[in-house]
Amino acid sequence: MVKTGKLKGWLYLLPAILFLGVFMLYPLFDVFIYSFEEGYNFATQSFFGTGIYNYSYVLRDPYFIQALKNTFIIVIITVPLSTLVALFISLGLSSIKPLRELYQTVYFLPYVTNTLAVGLVFMILFKKTAYSDGLVNMLINLFGGESVDFITGPYAAKMFVMCFYTIWVVLPFKILILTSALASVPKVYYSAAQVDGTRPWRIFYKITLPMISPMIFYLVITGFIGAFKAYSDEVALFGTDLNSAGMNTIVGYIYDMLYGNSGGYPSYASAAAIILFVIVLTITLINLMVSKGLGSRS
Repeated sequence: MVKTGKLKGWLYLLPAILFLGVFMLYPLFDVFIYSFEEGYNFATQSFFGTGIYNYSYVLRDPYFIQALKNTFIIVIITVPLSTLVALFISLGLSSIKPLRELYQTVYFLPYVTNTLAVGLVFMILFKKTAYSDGLVNMLINLFGGESVDFITGPYAAKMFVMCFYTIWVVLPFKILILTSALASVPKVYYSAAQVDGTRPWRIFYKITLPMISPMIFYLVITGFIGAFKAYSDEVALFGTDLNSAGMNTIVGYIYDMLYGNSGGYPSYASAAAIILFVIVLTITLINLMVSKGLGSRS
């Protein structure tokens, strides 16, 4: 009877296992092989050697180095900042009762809006044109500042827009998750703390934060993964030629190596994809170990 139950369980899992094998494990294995095939040609399905030259070329390519730098800056700035802002907004939404559903809907709207559409709106807000310097520059001028070209100007200005846009896009999902997590905290804990006269900041630190910490770590881990895969956001703001704008990312570099102006190099693209996979896997494992360590302490 036990063996029959196990067999049924594996049969239920079989479609998912086949799906993961065909669409995830096999492509990953295939890309790993491509990354060692030097001079691979799509048309003839041939290559002239095997080795680590593709990796050495990618790691020495200035476009990849710039893409790696951009990606790490976006990750380091947007992931913690967006999580922190989402936490504060979620705490505010949880503390109000009138029109709470309306506020939650307003904050969630950017998540169901097309990414490119949001990017175009941001480009209109920040881009200088022949007719105006943009709404943001108008506000800067109103307070006595000078106009800044956020889209085609200095690197720091473009990175500011990129990080601001990324935070704006990911906030709705994080707010939704954290608001649900806050609602699931048993109210009896808060009642007991209030009876004891515990201060609000101590209630947050000793009760709220430990209870929602699993969701926070979940958002941090998925945030890191999502930020490392950034590409469409940059295209929405700076166009398809991200190399000339100096705003390319690792995923954008991989796409360019396959289909862009410098496309037709699947071996280089595969090597870059494996490097990205190793980076994401390493950071994810570090996050998991940190979350387990903090969880065991609490």
